[in-house]
Formats: sequence, structure tokens, C-alpha cells
Amino acid sequence: MMFKLVKQNNGVGKVSLVGAGPGDADLLTIKALRCIQSADIILYDRLVSEDIRALFPSTTPAFYVGKAMGNHCIPQDKLNELLVEKAQKGFSICRLKGGDPFVFGRGGEEMLALREHGIEVEVVPGITSGIGAAAYSGIPVTQRGYSQACTFVTAYAEKDLNIDWQALAKLNNTLVFYMGLSKLPEITAQLTQYGLSAKTPAALIENGCRVEQRVFTGTLAGLERIAKSNNLKSPSLIVVGQVVELAESLHWFGSLVTAESQMTQLSA
Repeated sequence: MMFKLVKQNNGVGKVSLVGAGPGDADLLTIKALRCIQSADIILYDRLVSEDIRALFPSTTPAFYVGKAMGNHCIPQDKLNELLVEKAQKGFSICRLKGGDPFVFGRGGEEMLALREHGIEVEVVPGITSGIGAAAYSGIPVTQRGYSQACTFVTAYAEKDLNIDWQALAKLNNTLVFYMGLSKLPEITAQLTQYGLSAKTPAALIENGCRVEQRVFTGTLAGLERIAKSNNLKSPSLIVVGQVVELAESLHWFGSLVTAESQMTQLSA
């Protein structure tokens, strides 16, 4: 990636690790918007929505540095070096990430690299999709009488998933899986193997908090079939737990397809 930018001052710049939230531009914090508007350079990820990118000042250079499965625009170590290099040249950088920088966002890795070089860093939290997309789907991740806790799990790994499936299956609370669409067979098999009922309510949320949001509810055992029959794509979130039972009663945004309505459509 080449930059043809020249900073006039000789001071060291600053990096803001900014959470863009799950997609709806109205969910940006005021501080996040200020960072976007005042930066010399914006480096943004794949999950930063088009609505949010429309808020970038037209005079501010913005560069895509996103990562999709098997397709990294720039390796993480090179991105760390780029942040250090541009900050040392005096640029104020808005490093914009979908969701929250410290929730499966590699913000900690980037901050450590910057701190090692004495560069000033601030973190601007954002709404993580595990909360935002669930809320836009009418699913409270905690609810009296349903679940007293919520566990966030990443289903993405460079090699094998290093997850204590037995512990997850016995938690009896809400499980939220990020980046898990391609791992649905393993998620279902492992959780049921260690005792979680295959009939546990579960949901798939595609494009959470965006106008094209789709929500499908059913059971843990039926998730893979639902994903295939409805051609779900990334980004999609998986929610497993009794709280999913509330989705139909609390539905308020986007489309919702329940297991019952799917069966009706198939039999029609």
C-alpha cells in the first residue's frame, strides 16, 4: 500500500482505535464521529458499513485494510508497521474497526505495537455486534428467567479452534458466536456432544443492524440447514440460548423468519 502524503509538522502523530459499531451509522458514538472528521488518514476494515463510510470527509484519504476469510488485504504485522510509520511522520490516524476494537478486533495487537514505539494511542469503544445485532433482532442477551450471563466466542482461528466446548455446553447461558457461519457443523456437533440439547433455541443474524438485516430462528440442530436453505452470507452472527425464544415477541427491525414459518413455506 502506497501513501503519497506529506505531513508538514515534525512531531509524532496519534492513533485512534475507533469502534464503528455493527453497521447503522446512527450507532456511532459522538467521539467516534469526531475522530473520523478530524483525522489526517482513515484506515478502515471490511465491516465498516457504506453508511459510515459516507461520513468520511471528502478531503481525508481513506484506505481499505480489511480482512475476509482467506483474503487479507494486508497482513496484520504489515498493518502494524504501517500505523507506526505514518504516526512517526506526524499523521493523526483514525483506525476504524467494525464493532469494538477490543472485541475480536485485534485492537490490542495494534496498540501494543504502537506503544512499543512510544506512539500515543486512544481507544474509542464501539457497540459490538454480539450486543447490537442481537438487540436489533429482538434478542436480549440476558433476561431474567432466561439467562443471567452471556459468553462471546470467536469461531475463527488460523488453524484449529481452541475452544473448551465442554465448558461452553454446561454454562446454561447465552452463547454468541462471531465469524461462525463456516463452522456451523463443528459448533453444533461439539455443543451437543458435550450435553447441550439439540433443541436449544438458536438464531442466525445476517447483516445485523443494517437495512438488509435478516434473522432466522430455530434450534441448534437446525442451524446448518437454515443457513444453507436461505443462502446466508458473512457477516452473520450465531446466538444460542433460551433468550432466542423472545425474538418473535420482541421483533422490531428487519425481517424475521421463524422455524414455524419456514415449515409452512416448505409445505405450501
